[in-house]
Amino acid sequence: MEKQLKRKVSAALSAILLMNPVCYVANADTIRIGNIPKTHYLEANSENVRWGNIGKGDPVLTVNSGDIVTVEAVTHHSGDDYERMIKGDIGVEDIFHWSETEKHKADRGPGVHIMTGPIAVEGAEPGDVLEVKILDMKLRPNGNGEYAGKTYGSNVAANWGLLYGEMEEAPSTREVVTIYEMQTKGGNDYAKALYNYRWTPQTDPDGMVHPTIDYPGVIVDHSTVDENHNVLKDVLVPVRLHFGTMSVAPKEADVVDSVPPSYYGGNIDDWRVTEGATMYYPVSVPGALLSVGDPHAGQGDSELNGTAIETSVTGDIQIILHKKAALGNKLKALNFPLLENENEWVVHGFSYANHLAELGEDAQTEIFKQSSLDKAMKDAANKTKSFLMRGMDLTEDEAYSLMSVTTDFGVTQVVDGNWGIHGIISKKIFGDKEQKGMSLRTSFEQFGADITWEPATKMITIQYNGNTLSAKIGATTATFNGKTIKLTAPIQLNEQKSAEVSDYFVTFYQAKLSKTE
Repeated sequence: MEKQLKRKVSAALSAILLMNPVCYVANADTIRIGNIPKTHYLEANSENVRWGNIGKGDPVLTVNSGDIVTVEAVTHHSGDDYERMIKGDIGVEDIFHWSETEKHKADRGPGVHIMTGPIAVEGAEPGDVLEVKILDMKLRPNGNGEYAGKTYGSNVAANWGLLYGEMEEAPSTREVVTIYEMQTKGGNDYAKALYNYRWTPQTDPDGMVHPTIDYPGVIVDHSTVDENHNVLKDVLVPVRLHFGTMSVAPKEADVVDSVPPSYYGGNIDDWRVTEGATMYYPVSVPGALLSVGDPHAGQGDSELNGTAIETSVTGDIQIILHKKAALGNKLKALNFPLLENENEWVVHGFSYANHLAELGEDAQTEIFKQSSLDKAMKDAANKTKSFLMRGMDLTEDEAYSLMSVTTDFGVTQVVDGNWGIHGIISKKIFGDKEQKGMSLRTSFEQFGADITWEPATKMITIQYNGNTLSAKIGATTATFNGKTIKLTAPIQLNEQKSAEVSDYFVTFYQAKLSKTE
């Protein structure tokens, strides 16, 4: 009864806001007046990362719900071009340091990814849900003065790629590394291929020879490879920065291979996990223990040849804890990583919903032999049906029909052991229930932001905590502290000629404006 009353009051207040843009209310669920979250900075260095695994362990940072973390994430493929991706960068040099007498991050494996963290969240307990808003993502400039201001990435057609051993041209089992340079043209970021080379046997500082790419952190000796600089001429790949791997710790084991994704998140490799998106993870251990890594500059659905454009990125994330007792219908009993953005919900399914529990004591090796897109499709379909029934109050027959006529299912990846299928649910089909319009002025003023409006240019400026967001009515881009950004959605005028945005827009940009530089 109390929850029903709360929903009715909230709905009434929302209606008042829409009709009267100058009234003032405080929604305690989303807005805390005068309570600016703390901002933390988490560097990537040998003290703050785990290499190739996620799971339980001492946190490198502890935060409160609502805090914002600027987190550095470094690609494990930096060694593919030492000069462009490691040299001169103190943090990356520290992580990759490996000589005949000394090896930083010696405990590498059983996976490959460099994971920054874990980050503990005060009060997080099993049964809760952790929300992670991705507020910003920026390429990490390399540290080599010879290539000042540029960022590079590596794509590898690897032995775990889907078509390895089946190529038409000889040798069919080749592994090929392509180095990309990020550049800007016409205001848009692109990746341009610089050169490629075939992997040749590499000898690590311990004297072990690696005939294939089989161990993280091996630095390629470029005197042993032939660089081909005539590659992908005049092809520009749009940059889509995203985190390939974000994860809370699973409860089944202390150390878990970073490669196969599962219910706790991990190496999902969905390019939609990007700036403007929000991820939800089921908490399984005290503190949640969030890790972030495997940053990408570009990837298509499937990640077919083995990797994306693996690069290094610095991102701003806001971490919000949802307690079990207060979970809404969409998050109740959540047992998979769920993505939300302005227009969609994205459900992630896998060959095994929880391979650690389903495949026994050898699960971390067996999963690489057991993957199937058939199983992943069924898992994604069942999760999507359950989400529609639980979160959208549909009957099973309604949900099953709607899935067939509106939900787009796609292959997330076929290279990470536990293969992935995602289901994309459009918010638009549910109307105001999922994309409720809100008064921009009232929504932002109620937590203390200053709003100015320039009728001649149709420009709205929002200022809060030393940050400034300026956007023109109907535009898809804006400026944030003077830099151009893409908006999650354009600001629109309603029938009363008042600026209107969605509730998702409000919560996202409230968080972004709250970051303390």
